[in-house]
Amino acid sequence: MSLKLYRPNPDGDLEPSPVEGRDYRRQLRSRRWKAAALANPDTQRTNPWITVFLVALILGGTFAVLVLGYWSGFWH
Repeated sequence: MSLKLYRPNPDGDLEPSPVEGRDYRRQLRSRRWKAAALANPDTQRTNPWITVFLVALILGGTFAVLVLGYWSGFWH
């Protein structure tokens, strides 16, 4: 339940205030603010296969260190 707000008009009567949209994001934005472009010309796109290979290499190295640590008794 909500309370309707009435504002006086020039005739002295009361009229309901206009209904505002329920989108809260409109209240957060400034009319003067414009987002900057996200493009960065100084960077180069990395080949996805190189990224997958590097992540797999890091995971494999971590797994090898853990297995060797437990096998040698370092973490017992």
